[in-house]
Amino acid sequence: MKNKIMALMLSAPMLVLAADSPVGFVKTVNGEASVSHQGKAVRAEVGTPVFAGSVLRTAAQASLGVTFKDETVMSFGPNTELTVTEYLYAPGQGKLKMGSKLTRGSLNYVSGVIAKLQPDAVSIETPTGTIGVRGTHFLVNVGE
Repeated sequence: MKNKIMALMLSAPMLVLAADSPVGFVKTVNGEASVSHQGKAVRAEVGTPVFAGSVLRTAAQASLGVTFKDETVMSFGPNTELTVTEYLYAPGQGKLKMGSKLTRGSLNYVSGVIAKLQPDAVSIETPTGTIGVRGTHFLVNVGE
């Protein structure tokens, strides 16, 4: 019994760590951009991690590119704000989900494995509606 409790105690931090592991990384940045997670904003640089719950922002004259674990690529134009609302990528277990909210700006989206295996598991919410991903590439612009 003692060994089982110890094993559970040792595995508990791993579960928390896995839940807060990066879902993607900044691959390109031009100009002023940031990644905020749990209320802390950092300047976006190549290699900056992106988590479920992260808010990605670009300033005027800036752009940002992010590649997610499933090889989804999102590129953002100037004055853009997008929140990664949820991300689950466990294809071996059939658990796939990618949700985001584009508040303003422009997004160029190229789908990865999640959209190819389960297209209805991907959605992007905008102020006027929700985009359900059924193809592999699209561009959306949300005006202010």
